[in-house]
Amino acid sequence: MEVQDETGRRLAKARLPEGISGIAKLHALVGRFRAEDSDAAEVKIGIETDRGPWVGALVASGYQVYAVNPLQSARARQGSGVSGAKSDAGDAHVLADLVRTHSHQLRTVAGDSEQAGAVKVLTRMHQTLIWDRTRLVLRLRSSLREFFPAALEAYEDLDSPDVLELLTKAPEPASAARLTRAQITAVLKRARRHDRDTKTTAIMAALRTEHLTQPPPIAAAYGATVRALAALISTSNEQITALEGPVEACFGQHPDAEIYLSQPGLGPILGARVLAEFGDDPTRYEGARSRKNYAGTSPITRASGKKKVVLARYVRNNRLTDALHQQAFCALSGSPGARAYYDELRGRDIGHNAALRQLGNRLVGILHGCLKTRTRYDESVAWSQHTQRLAA
Repeated sequence: MEVQDETGRRLAKARLPEGISGIAKLHALVGRFRAEDSDAAEVKIGIETDRGPWVGALVASGYQVYAVNPLQSARARQGSGVSGAKSDAGDAHVLADLVRTHSHQLRTVAGDSEQAGAVKVLTRMHQTLIWDRTRLVLRLRSSLREFFPAALEAYEDLDSPDVLELLTKAPEPASAARLTRAQITAVLKRARRHDRDTKTTAIMAALRTEHLTQPPPIAAAYGATVRALAALISTSNEQITALEGPVEACFGQHPDAEIYLSQPGLGPILGARVLAEFGDDPTRYEGARSRKNYAGTSPITRASGKKKVVLARYVRNNRLTDALHQQAFCALSGSPGARAYYDELRGRDIGHNAALRQLGNRLVGILHGCLKTRTRYDESVAWSQHTQRLAA
């Protein structure tokens, strides 16, 4: 930590311990240089996170707390020296300089409600578990490709309960080829699969077809890894499903839930993610453009002389961008206006992902308007200008 005055002169520096003792030491250090009758809001603090007990304690103390993006502080560090050296003391100096000289360009930590904070904790863990499961499935697919390619032809969804059970029963080519029709049919029945006879026949044919494989000792080693990965994916499935209930219940108690659920493409889980990442501080976004910039859906322009390029924005909140991309895709089947807007973009030779990004940008603006006016989504109002332009 480093304390500076308004001229940039270093007043003190210290290494703070974790927990209550660290906060107490910070208060004591700041108090040494504060007038007794001064307001705590006159103290500006920069920190490279927007959540956690330290941030909560600093905000509760009345300080102006700025959550500095690590990319901003890294570039500021490059501007203050060319050696490339990095240390905790150097980082503290950079953060102190940033909030002293550029606080007008930084954003204070949002004053989100406790309910929004709870939704954020649940949705982030739920999404993290889904991403972790995807990584596990990719590892499983890679292992099977190395020694058991027949499994990739026999099984469609490697994260489905029936496939995981079959891989646990027979994780190697030899044991899989010995699976009987009764065993496979029983697994499909427990998974409530339809047309089980046809699927069983296809699975047996694929598993008993000759493929390149590995020697028995190596295949056995791979089989052990497949069984372990299948167990981890099964556990992930269970925990992802178990978290859905708390996410929906917590989101349903938020006063903005009704507005979010009225938006096209948003259900309880996806709506909870969007609310969690946007937050519910009514003063956080100056307007729709500010919300779009934070969402990462609005493009950025790079201009130099006669050259001007418009590019997608990649420095963004990836969790929010992922949720908005899914919303835009789902809105195609739930909103005639969204579908017409997307088709118009595609008709101008704009790619699928770019069209979804522009649609998501439009949906963010619509959401901002609904939250500002405290009204539910209305299809005729949301797309009135676009509909009139198409009619003309």
